[in-house]
Amino acid sequence: MTDAQDTAAEATLRTPGGGPPDDVEPAPIPLLEPREGIPPVVADPDALADVVAAFAAGTGPVAVDAERASGYRYGQRAYLVQLRREGAGSALIDPVGCPDLSALGEAVADAEWVLHAATQDLPCLREIGMVPTRLFDTELAGRLAGFARVGLGAMVENVLGYALEKGHSAVDWSTRPLPEPWLRYAALDVELLVDLRDALETELDRQGKLEWARQEFAAIAAAPPPPPRKDPWRRTSGMHKVRRRRQMAVVRELWNVRDHVAQRRDVSPGKVLGDGAIVEAALNMPPNAHALAALPGFGHRMSRKQLEQWQSAVDRARAIPEAELPQPGQPLTGPPPPRAWADKDPVAAARLAAARSAVSGLAERLTMPQENLITPDTVRRLCWEPPRDPTPEAVAEVLAAHGARPWQVEQVTPVLVTALRTPTA
Repeated sequence: MTDAQDTAAEATLRTPGGGPPDDVEPAPIPLLEPREGIPPVVADPDALADVVAAFAAGTGPVAVDAERASGYRYGQRAYLVQLRREGAGSALIDPVGCPDLSALGEAVADAEWVLHAATQDLPCLREIGMVPTRLFDTELAGRLAGFARVGLGAMVENVLGYALEKGHSAVDWSTRPLPEPWLRYAALDVELLVDLRDALETELDRQGKLEWARQEFAAIAAAPPPPPRKDPWRRTSGMHKVRRRRQMAVVRELWNVRDHVAQRRDVSPGKVLGDGAIVEAALNMPPNAHALAALPGFGHRMSRKQLEQWQSAVDRARAIPEAELPQPGQPLTGPPPPRAWADKDPVAAARLAAARSAVSGLAERLTMPQENLITPDTVRRLCWEPPRDPTPEAVAEVLAAHGARPWQVEQVTPVLVTALRTPTA
């Protein structure tokens, strides 16, 4: 039993609502230092080989975390990887110095990986050769168990009674060398992950949800990498103001130039040109660089060369033939937006309202977020094109075809069948 488990065992597990059962909340114990101190940063092949050997010889689950430089660098690559395992202690690995961690991934391939918000870290871990076959997601476990706050700090405090220092979560992890306070923070992030996993497993089992969680974790581990996003420029903040196709072309041209520059300089696109500036240029269609410089986001600090670069993008958009301009919105691959249902198909709109109400009520009874019980998109697709005869078997088949896990199908099928058969629907 670890030190944290010794402490946690002295009191009853705190309730998912965030307070202990007796309504007397003890002060959390500050967690200030890793148990074995701050491990050295591994940044060369020899040191990495030692870590691989140590973690291969360790036992039990492996706590894994990764730090990115979102908002500072281009993309979502990992700039620090933290691990902890019984018998191996903790390790901090620099993926800049050790860009291929496939040997480490293979060394712990048979172990269960414990991550918090796994879907955030798995893409950058996959890039450096670390892919789990089994995992336990402590954030998702907290959601299924009904915890109101599921951030790592809140979970560790509510479940184990420790307070983590969270002041360095948004720093630039591409900084080298990494300051000691940041390294301490990073090591503490995996210090109690396995302890948290064990406590949450007990709680999920108590609530009868452990098998549900296992199905969710298996689905995450088996999920393929997401495909590249189509027309990512359409997600520019403030895009709702841009209504004309020619203006949309300006957004597209400026977005593509910005992305190219950001990738070449390895900086966050927002540091090259803000979304607000792109939208302003699209709305105003400046005729020259002088007019562009007067717009918000293209201030006096921007060089003449930069202004001409952005103006050239505007000019290209202005010269695009009418037939080649982007179309408003994106091609729909599923049902229309729910706000349009009442006009397009009032009966389907009634089905959706009944289904949403049924799912909401069931999620409340099961003490979990609706989106974890069943995705809103799955409910919409079922209600837009329901089976001709909404029997339990037919509804279950549709849900499974849209990716619902067996536990979700079992739980929501009865209430959705009832909703699809209501007279108002």
